Amino acid sequence: MLDSIRDSASVHIVLLALLCAVLLGLGFYFLSRIRRNPKDKEKRRRLQVNEQGRIADATITEVHESTIFYEYSVRGVLYTASQDVAQLREQIPSDLERLIGPVTLKYSPQNPANSIILCEEWSGLRRVAPAKPLSAS
Repeated sequence: MLDSIRDSASVHIVLLALLCAVLLGLGFYFLSRIRRNPKDKEKRRRLQVNEQGRIADATITEVHESTIFYEYSVRGVLYTASQDVAQLREQIPSDLERLIGPVTLKYSPQNPANSIILCEEWSGLRRVAPAKPLSAS
């Protein structure tokens, strides 16, 4: 009888240790998710929309420093959105005003308001012809 009590206590200790390990693992997981850098979160969002998104046409309406404002329509609903492109500055031309006009975007099929014009692996920006120098007459 004493052996069965010891065996029962051993099983309880092992189960308790296993439960503690699982709870610690979950705690570390949630802490790491809370502490993630917002820039990393935004990059993951862009890459996910790029990978799973659908393509549509859009129009860039304004460009201010590192933000592109654009409009697009999905299933009859007009969306107005913006994208911070500060991390992607090397992928866009220096003359930002020349970006205004038609563009291609990717949007999330589950949430059409979640869209991108540009990411690390894809660009919907149309090639902009270089400005022609004024000729002297």
